[in-house]
Amino acid sequence: MISVIMIVVLGVIMIVAGIIALHLKNLLAAIITAGTISLLASVIYLILGSPDVAMTEASIGSGLTTIIFLYALNKVQKEDKND
Repeated sequence: MISVIMIVVLGVIMIVAGIIALHLKNLLAAIITAGTISLLASVIYLILGSPDVAMTEASIGSGLTTIIFLYALNKVQKEDKND
């Protein structure tokens, strides 16, 4: 019963964070919010009993994707400064 409540709460937090990420004007904050959504998804997978999927989601979905987005944002901002 507690796990169902935790999954519902985390799901609601993920939905709210997604809506917040869509409305943020600051791209850095939006990228971090999207990474947080993926991290919460990995926690849900862990609660559901899939530690392998949770580790994959945490490492690729939350970690690698966020790093790639931050790298791309950094490159775009550097190019904007040069123009």
